[in-house]
Amino acid sequence: MRLVPLSDPADPRLADYRDLTDVALRRVLEPEGGLYMAESAKVLGRALAAGHLPRSVMTAAKWLPDVEGLVAELDVPVYVVPDAVAESVTGYTVHRGMLAAMHRPELPDPAVVLRDARTVLVLDGLVDHTNVGAAFRGAAGLGADAVLTGPTCADPLYRRSVRVSMGTVFQVPWTRLPAWRGDGGAGDVLRASGFHVAALALSDDAVSLESFAATRPERVAFVMGSEGPGLGRDALAAADSIVTIPMAGGVDSLNVAAASAVALWALAHPPA
Repeated sequence: MRLVPLSDPADPRLADYRDLTDVALRRVLEPEGGLYMAESAKVLGRALAAGHLPRSVMTAAKWLPDVEGLVAELDVPVYVVPDAVAESVTGYTVHRGMLAAMHRPELPDPAVVLRDARTVLVLDGLVDHTNVGAAFRGAAGLGADAVLTGPTCADPLYRRSVRVSMGTVFQVPWTRLPAWRGDGGAGDVLRASGFHVAALALSDDAVSLESFAATRPERVAFVMGSEGPGLGRDALAAADSIVTIPMAGGVDSLNVAAASAVALWALAHPPA
């Protein structure tokens, strides 16, 4: 690594980190520019373990030992900045010690991700990056073999998604599915790999999660819909089963990340 002390927040070498609170700019910078942001030593370590490479790292001097433990052998610039400069550049206080601008890996074909999987989580149309990160963390902790996202789902490599997931977006294999409608759509892709498509939704003909888990198919893809309207008509039409979590207290549903965790736990612990 190459240590580069910087004291000017306008330095062009910090361009990757500038104005991270501007959502529109970040969407241009990360997906289109081929970068994403890894925040904290734990997240950077998991990204590196997954084979991802940093373009640069920005950190304060007090965190250098942690940075050196991760990237000392890599040919990467490490920009050492005062806390005030980091806050001026990013627009927020960098509490977790470091930020790394990471090169985005090419996403694999869904068939490759699904080949050896038995239980997968499909996130369709989620717009909240916090929910995406929380769903990935639940998938990692509760034994999902992969996560697949629909074409309109929020970016799992968005900084907030990565942070909330505690870096598990690098631990769980994932890729994007095509849209549901038409030949070769998401349902066809999942069934071609031998998956039973189970949509988690409110419906009069839905089966309870407990009943579904008791007789679960060998390979299950649990599909979760967006935070407001839930699953769209095309996703529901492509499902082999519609599954619901029975609720009490006048509540009709759970937050999507919580619901995905409950569904995955139930599949891993079917009733006797």
